[in-house]
Amino acid sequence: MFVAIFALIGAAIGALRARKGGGKTLDMVQYGAAFGVIFAIIGLFINIALIRFM
Repeated sequence: MFVAIFALIGAAIGALRARKGGGKTLDMVQYGAAFGVIFAIIGLFINIALIRFM
């Protein structure tokens, strides 16, 4: 669950960051995808840590 939530938050942050920088639609898609993957990996580690220590 954390992975999906973090991926969506990361994609939104990436798209907003690209828009703020004056990027076009494809820039927003690329930034959204990259940030989504990064945040999904962070969410995966958090999920593993929670499962491991509970």
